Amino acid sequence: MFSNEFIYHFTQIGVFCCWIGFAAVFFLSRRPHASKERKRDRRAVLGVLIAMVGYAIVWSVRRKEFLLLPQAGTAVGALLSLVALILALSSVWLTGAAVRHLGKQWAVAARVLEQHELITDGPYAIVRNPIYTGMLGMLIATGLALSEWWAIILGVVVYLIGTTIRIRVEEKLLKDAFGEKFEAYARTVSAIIPRVSPQKRG
Repeated sequence: MFSNEFIYHFTQIGVFCCWIGFAAVFFLSRRPHASKERKRDRRAVLGVLIAMVGYAIVWSVRRKEFLLLPQAGTAVGALLSLVALILALSSVWLTGAAVRHLGKQWAVAARVLEQHELITDGPYAIVRNPIYTGMLGMLIATGLALSEWWAIILGVVVYLIGTTIRIRVEEKLLKDAFGEKFEAYARTVSAIIPRVSPQKRG
């Protein structure tokens, strides 16, 4: 039987290693030279900043107990640790697959290129914004590994507010560029959470 302390530190090390892989996805990915920008919207920066506040909450609020729910016991703690590790690994995989599918179109800025393509296959057949799904997964996994339960909830809420702002800006660009093709895609594939039916927009 593993001790609470072992579970706590093992989970933290595992999630930290996944963070290294997560960062490597962005910094080590080779992107072909992108074509000229057609349009850019800087309002998405606000969404990014708000989402980062969500991350800051989870990272800064460290729990004193080894287990997230100490009253539930070691078995529940081990289960939550397993969930955190699976979630972190899945998030790294999903994000890596999304960046590879985007290729030259991936960028931090909200933009469309002159030869922009609407990507709907691979991870984009599961969710419209798999990179943001992966970022959400890493936030939750980090919270399960080291933060308090209330900070996880607050961090997720703040992250989703910021990400929703960014998604609306980005998808307005895509709607302007692809019209009905994008709208049909948005009606069948959810924005962030897989298997959640997207709402129709007016």
